[in-house]
Amino acid sequence: MSRIVRTIHSSRTALVALSMGVAFLAPGAAFAQFQSCLAELRSAAGGQGVSGSVFDATMRGVQPDPKIIELMNNQPEFKTPIWDYLATLVDNEKIAEGRALLRRHDAVLRAAEQKFGVDRHAVLAVWGVESDFGKISGKWSLPQSLSTLACTAPRRRDYFRGELMATLKIVQRGDLAPEKLRGSWAGAFGHTQFMPSTYLRLAVDGDGDGRRDLVDSIPDALFSTANFLARAGWVTGAPWGYEVKVPEGYSGPSGRTRKMPLATWSQQGVRRLDGGALSGSGPAGLLMPAGANGPAFLVFKNYDAAYSYNGADSYALAISLLSDRLKGLPGIRTPWPTDDAGLSRAERKELQVLLLKRGYDIGEPDGAIGEKTRQAIADFQVRSGLPRDGRAGQRVFNALKRGG
Repeated sequence: MSRIVRTIHSSRTALVALSMGVAFLAPGAAFAQFQSCLAELRSAAGGQGVSGSVFDATMRGVQPDPKIIELMNNQPEFKTPIWDYLATLVDNEKIAEGRALLRRHDAVLRAAEQKFGVDRHAVLAVWGVESDFGKISGKWSLPQSLSTLACTAPRRRDYFRGELMATLKIVQRGDLAPEKLRGSWAGAFGHTQFMPSTYLRLAVDGDGDGRRDLVDSIPDALFSTANFLARAGWVTGAPWGYEVKVPEGYSGPSGRTRKMPLATWSQQGVRRLDGGALSGSGPAGLLMPAGANGPAFLVFKNYDAAYSYNGADSYALAISLLSDRLKGLPGIRTPWPTDDAGLSRAERKELQVLLLKRGYDIGEPDGAIGEKTRQAIADFQVRSGLPRDGRAGQRVFNALKRGG
């Protein structure tokens, strides 16, 4: 066995063994199992052209992290309503910053748009949603997180093994040094959060230095994102979709994949918000993310391209709506079906400041609603006679401002 594995604390390996969903393994057995897995991975990497020296340098000191398995297995305690999700990702702060970046990176964005045929506003929106324009790109070491998942995950080990192999090939190519490989617990990294295998397939050298660097090169990240969307089927010059009205009590077909001709939607009584006729090329799907009583959208192929980036309607809608706002178009006009709307990031920071003033120990106000903030909100709700759900919404925000 090479020097890549150092002594792993027995309690951590025991936790990993437990997280595997199998019978408890003694610390020594868990340690031996992880060592054996790494040795197998080293051999497999060699078979794919990764040198032993690259493997050893990249994996030096790696050990399994049980927190990563916890994150994989965690069922969110609080299901995020769509109005909360969009309130933080498409807020005035992000729109203003995005418009400033449109001006700052105008030449690069226009060059990417010309080369790949993808709307530069959509490319910038991906950057804003994925990493808040490069400010939040992930803290996890990819060699550590991906080897943990490849060796101890309760499911999808082969997938993460492939992503680890792709990570090693990125180092072997000389695109990135191992210390630059930090991202999400699942392995996405860089300004626009590519998975390593996606990086190998679709990353582009946008600044002409001969390397593909989505970590430190904004041109590379923006060109690569445009390439991704183009390969996902982006139609040049076409809309992603637009907000529509559906008839009261509508219960017909809906969903991104249930596309029909516009004439069929017109027959169903779907209209533009101003009552005008539907427009666009090709079939469209009717998206109703909050049901028939909330906003509705007709979505086309460019929405599907955005969806392919992360596989969730809430995500694709955030990308699409942010791209519209960056162009100067209005946001959603139909109210969400709630009396407790979501908070922007500025409002979330203010909420945290108000909680701190009440003596809650939640750390530095940053607009990110973590476990400490949720617990503080839940406690305040109980003390104020509000329903206890730990959610950062307008109701609890207003109660804090009133001094309730």
